[in-house]
Amino acid sequence: MRINRILQEKKRPEQKEVDLSLLDEKINSYRGKKGNIIPLLQGAQSIYGYLPDSVFDKLEKELDISKSQMYGVATFYSQFRLSPVGKHIIKVCHGTACHVQNATELTESLAEALEINDGETTPDGLFTLESVACLGCCSLAPVIMIGDEVFGRLNGKSAVKIINEYKNKENQ
Repeated sequence: MRINRILQEKKRPEQKEVDLSLLDEKINSYRGKKGNIIPLLQGAQSIYGYLPDSVFDKLEKELDISKSQMYGVATFYSQFRLSPVGKHIIKVCHGTACHVQNATELTESLAEALEINDGETTPDGLFTLESVACLGCCSLAPVIMIGDEVFGRLNGKSAVKIINEYKNKENQ
């Protein structure tokens, strides 16, 4: 018996134009070096916050690296982002300890409050919600992390309260 997959086409947000000249220094420092794809993509992402399509075009043209090679690397490693992310990335831990302590409730409550799905960014560009395998804070389970700040022993209501505090700070 063959199972047919139902593919959902994800709409990628429109990408704004970026100043590609900011990449020139990185390109020149890695020109002709073996194993240059990862550091080039890391450098581009540190400049733009994600990897705009135009970055792949420029690297292909300047360094003769195929887009398929670059996309292969960028989609293999979870550190790379192909879409813009929010100013605040909310990571919800779904490791064993957090899962047992109902991390799913946190994700669902945050998604509802922000009106986005896991892996998406709010339309105002303020928050990105993402589930992660483990944040290494098992004794505080369940845990979320926003930027470098860890919040533990949460439930859905307390997690949403934290997000609302971030929103209030942004509106001041």
